[in-house]
Amino acid sequence: MSQKITTFLMFQDNNAEEAITFYTSLFDDAKVLAIARYGSEGPGPEGSVQHATFTLAGGEYMAIDSHVRHAFGFTPSVSLYVQCESDAEIERLYAALSENGEPLMPLGSYGFSKRFGWTNDRFGVSWQLNLA
Repeated sequence: MSQKITTFLMFQDNNAEEAITFYTSLFDDAKVLAIARYGSEGPGPEGSVQHATFTLAGGEYMAIDSHVRHAFGFTPSVSLYVQCESDAEIERLYAALSENGEPLMPLGSYGFSKRFGWTNDRFGVSWQLNLA
């Protein structure tokens, strides 16, 4: 088996499945590969995500609902970077990902890109969107 690197997202508010459903709704070729849930024996709340895998634009991701509370969360220091192929696509994704989130850089021209935007979504995950 060859070595593989996969982005791993840890959610602390038992909303991993909500985030996965949201993300996979935004990209045409996205899909949920597997979701394992905690049972009544725990240690996480029954039905919460023990481990999930899903794909977005050909990349594989993992996610969990952490049953342990941590003093850290997501940070914009690491973000998901999306190359968009049209104005319509970048506008749709920026609007959806910014809703109830925290826009960091509104869609605009920044010299390094004719159209770019950066936002934290409502789950705290950071996204950079660039028009190719």
